[in-house]
Amino acid sequence: MRLLSEASEALASGLDAEESLRRLARVVVSHLADACVIDVIGGEGLRRLTVVERNQQRALRTLPGGLLPWPDNSAAALAKVLRGAGPVAVAVPDFGLPDRDDALLAAQRALYRSLGARTALITPMRMRRQTLGALTMIRRAPDDPFDEQERVLAVDLGHRAGLALDNARLYALQQHTAEQLQLSLLPDLANLGHLRLLARYVAAREEAEVGGDWYDAFRLPDDSVVLAIGDVVGHDLTAAVRMGQLRNMLRALAYDSEDDPGGVMSRLDKVMQGLTNIELVTAVVARIETPPGQAWRLHWTNAGHPPPLLAQPNGRVLLLEGGLAPILGVDPGLRRETVSITLPSGSTLLLYTDGLIERPGEDIGRGLTRLRQHAAALAREPLSVFRDELLTRMSDDVQHDDIAVVALRTP
Repeated sequence: MRLLSEASEALASGLDAEESLRRLARVVVSHLADACVIDVIGGEGLRRLTVVERNQQRALRTLPGGLLPWPDNSAAALAKVLRGAGPVAVAVPDFGLPDRDDALLAAQRALYRSLGARTALITPMRMRRQTLGALTMIRRAPDDPFDEQERVLAVDLGHRAGLALDNARLYALQQHTAEQLQLSLLPDLANLGHLRLLARYVAAREEAEVGGDWYDAFRLPDDSVVLAIGDVVGHDLTAAVRMGQLRNMLRALAYDSEDDPGGVMSRLDKVMQGLTNIELVTAVVARIETPPGQAWRLHWTNAGHPPPLLAQPNGRVLLLEGGLAPILGVDPGLRRETVSITLPSGSTLLLYTDGLIERPGEDIGRGLTRLRQHAAALAREPLSVFRDELLTRMSDDVQHDDIAVVALRTP
């Protein structure tokens, strides 16, 4: 019971299934065997994930793994288990000569020899009628074979390991699907060639942090351009789908009306609450007027989002904090203000999501200060350098949230 309790804790301690299986191998060696080997089936074939053994001083030691040969007709007990048998007990009193025609059998004999194995019990890691790998327990004493109760226990461990591996793979598939959905819904900026405009979406490094960060840029019938950025609450596939809904609604409302950004945002709030189950959204909606030979004008409104940043060539950096109102989803009758400013020649406008400036346990004011300092230092660099260097300098070792940025450079 203690072994099963520790095994469950090891397998449930994180979303990284392979690291959890490595911890499981150490638990097995601590309680039940002299060595434990875990092999998993993946896209690259059969891979030896870990080998953990207990030496003569009873200290645990981890040996390197790697890819294994896996001929379909191998006579190795491991191959039989992976083909659907199991559990299979192996007595190895005599290793014999290597079988050159059976590379997996030869590899297994070499493993048993290196570990001093006399008895091995191989059980499948199986889930939903699919074998995902195998768990091998090894003992060195010739008179200590695995009994029937231990075989039952091994089957239980194999089932728990298979469940953990299957859940992790399903979660990774969902995370990958959400990320690809986000990327597919982000706009193509090629049709805005007269603007020096660059954007970037960076997915979180933690698997759980795929969410609703989005940006958009499109031309209106009067040749002005709408820029938008926002964040839908949530960190999953649902958030990514809602992000796509919101972006399409914004496009339709902005294109079909002559409203200023504040009016568009108010209409978006009403439509969002009336026709969708999207709950809370932060966003900035801006319109850029680019008349030939005249100064460019920026009109914007802000629904609870981090303020746009304006970096001028002389190093002066402004946070555009005007036009701020509560987030979307709170009060559809709220009046939203549009604020305007002239964009100085050669200046850089930056829209971004909170993943760029927020760090766990840190006041957001420090992130904004850091952003202003780096933007000032990069204000005279080419726009691509400005964007890429800013992302690099603002990133920490563990990125906890998605980041979306849009950078515009005036002539």
